[in-house]
Amino acid sequence: MTTSFLLIVQIVLVVMITISVLLQKSSSIGLGAYSGSNESVFGAKGPASFLAKVTFTIGFLFVVNTIALGYLYSQEAQSSVVDDMITTTQVVAPLSAAPAAVVAEQNTTQELNTTK
Repeated sequence: MTTSFLLIVQIVLVVMITISVLLQKSSSIGLGAYSGSNESVFGAKGPASFLAKVTFTIGFLFVVNTIALGYLYSQEAQSSVVDDMITTTQVVAPLSAAPAAVVAEQNTTQELNTTK
């Protein structure tokens, strides 16, 4: 449950960091041309310092979320397929052994009854 939630957060962070990087000024105009006149909204310096802070924050959250996902997936992967087979065999074996013992006992009882 928590890994699926963190995976969804990871995807949202990827989209957000992509958008924030593409909106920043570069040597070419990039997607910053679509942001219009932002000097009045973001202050005298424009969106440069604001977008840099947003990009850093989203990047930091992305790294923290990646580490958390890696830790949770490694904890889930501690058991191997062989361990799962052993526990399955231990659960199934007593159940499958009981009918075989009953059938063997019934055959022995039938053989004793026919020899009498």
